[in-house]
Amino acid sequence: MLTISVFAVWMLFFDQNNMVDRLKMSAEIRQLEADREFYLEQIETDSTRLHELTTNKENLEKYAREQFLMKKKNEDVFVVIEEEK
Repeated sequence: MLTISVFAVWMLFFDQNNMVDRLKMSAEIRQLEADREFYLEQIETDSTRLHELTTNKENLEKYAREQFLMKKKNEDVFVVIEEEK
């Protein structure tokens, strides 16, 4: 019985592959996989948006107007800021 207890304590805390470190690594792996999924989705979204901007001049103009508040010489731009409730 003592041998099993010593072995269990050794495996849980002192071994090179102890359970504490394994749990931390598992949590880190889950976080990294979630980050990977997020970045893959961002890449897909950005690639689609880039394709739209490079192939259609109207989309490029719309993007420039919305993001950089660009305007033509003979027009005024009004910025409407919506308040959060």
